[in-house]
Amino acid sequence: MAAQGRKNVHGKTGVRFKAGYTSAKYNNMLRNVVTELVVYEKVTVTTGVSQNLVKKASHLITLAKRGDLHARRQAASILRNYKIDENTLALDKLFNDLAKRFEGVNGGYVKVLKLQPRKGDGAEQRLVIWSK
Repeated sequence: MAAQGRKNVHGKTGVRFKAGYTSAKYNNMLRNVVTELVVYEKVTVTTGVSQNLVKKASHLITLAKRGDLHARRQAASILRNYKIDENTLALDKLFNDLAKRFEGVNGGYVKVLKLQPRKGDGAEQRLVIWSK
């Protein structure tokens, strides 16, 4: 039987099976990356993140094409409150610019291009951009 001790600290019997990167942290990171994609229209991420990023970005475009108040509130719950300039938010760019760009398109909103491995740890990288 394991010895009793303080939890979540390094040392005797501490931090045995605690995960360092929780799902909440991962979801917040995805929100940041999707907001960057909307604002800058391209983002460089690793392979695992790119798969989930494509799903989130496609969902946001679908909401923007719907364009009603409920869709705007759903998109606002995903996107960060990021100011592009004095009058424009990331949410406004999504609903005004990107929704018009993909008006007649029924999918395939995002392109994923393979890049060189990252220099520090050799992780596979992907460039995610809007297809139009």
